[in-house]
Amino acid sequence: MAQESLEIIGTAHVSEKSVEKVRDTILEKNPDVVAVELDLNRYNNLLNEKQGETPKQEFEIKKLIKGDNLTLFLVSGFLSYMQRKIGDDVGVKPGSEMMAAVEVAEKIGAKVALIDRDISITLNRTLNKMSFIEKMKFIYGLIISFFSKDEDLEDIESITEGDALEEVMKYFQEMSPQAYDVLVTERDKYMARMLLDIPEENVVAVVGAGHKEGITKYMDDPEKIPPLYELLNVQKSKFSIVKVLLFLLPVVFIVVFATAFLSGINIQTSIFQYVLLTSGLAFAGCILSGSKVYSAVTALVVAPLTVLHPLLAAGWFSGIVEAKSRKVGVNDLAGFKECESLRDFWDNNLFRVLLVVVGTNIGASIGAFLTIPNVFYPLLIKISAVINPIIITIFNIFHPILGKIFGWG
Repeated sequence: MAQESLEIIGTAHVSEKSVEKVRDTILEKNPDVVAVELDLNRYNNLLNEKQGETPKQEFEIKKLIKGDNLTLFLVSGFLSYMQRKIGDDVGVKPGSEMMAAVEVAEKIGAKVALIDRDISITLNRTLNKMSFIEKMKFIYGLIISFFSKDEDLEDIESITEGDALEEVMKYFQEMSPQAYDVLVTERDKYMARMLLDIPEENVVAVVGAGHKEGITKYMDDPEKIPPLYELLNVQKSKFSIVKVLLFLLPVVFIVVFATAFLSGINIQTSIFQYVLLTSGLAFAGCILSGSKVYSAVTALVVAPLTVLHPLLAAGWFSGIVEAKSRKVGVNDLAGFKECESLRDFWDNNLFRVLLVVVGTNIGASIGAFLTIPNVFYPLLIKISAVINPIIITIFNIFHPILGKIFGWG
């Protein structure tokens, strides 16, 4: 049901003025419920950080370094870093306004409602809907912002102002419409529904400034809000040309080698070149990522085999060896999102392991694609030289017969 009294406060997540506004508004309105733009995981993390405790999380390195888990973790980690970096510039910790809202709510005896969607669901849905080009733009934007200088950052307080906020959101929407839809529009709908479902009449909601207009719009027209299960469902990504290539590449490799062997072509040199390229570049990628020698040797050994298996990656193996060597634990997991400089990242054992995984996979991938012009194209020419006469002979035999059957001239 709609509340008789609902105040939505739009904040900048790293603004001292926002913190003050939140406190003053809640004390003035004395609401029954204070709703905050947090999910349970982020709320617990902020609470643990405030109390100086290490988050109690189950941690298994094997699960983390595989596929989408690694992507989600890295994206989440670097987004947290960027928000913290901006917060440091203005002397405010990210999430301070949300925790201020929770503290004041407890002080006046109001209930606290967590109205945001689980961050893992949001990131999963974002990655699934983004095209390959959009992902590349997003990664490029992260890298640029990661190395940006302090003077490149705009005045944080201005992002709660209409014109400046509109420009920021417009840029983000143009860069990646699919990501914008999931990160902003979908969450507007979700938070609007959560607010509408609060039975109490007097509510103050604390949300990011970019969500205030959208939430208000959907609360005024709730029929446009889809069922919650549609906003919480995480579907597997649709057809992807990259995934198709990853599955086709090993099939092509095996078919070409097998055809060459059956055609009587000496493939020892080609196999040696293939192993040299994939193993050598996987080893180099691992070493350049700052790995231990044992991890690089592992990459060297497994690369030729993992390239031929679409469901395996050389980096998984070198990463596991690196993790055991560095004795990665829960403290490294907690410390990853608390890194405040490039040096902090480099000193974090988990980050070093993830770097080894990425570096190894990049090296192995480059080796696999260099194999095409340097090994398989020459091999295909040899195969053609052997097979073409056979094809021509078969054609000459069957062409007259088919001509009589179908009436060809």
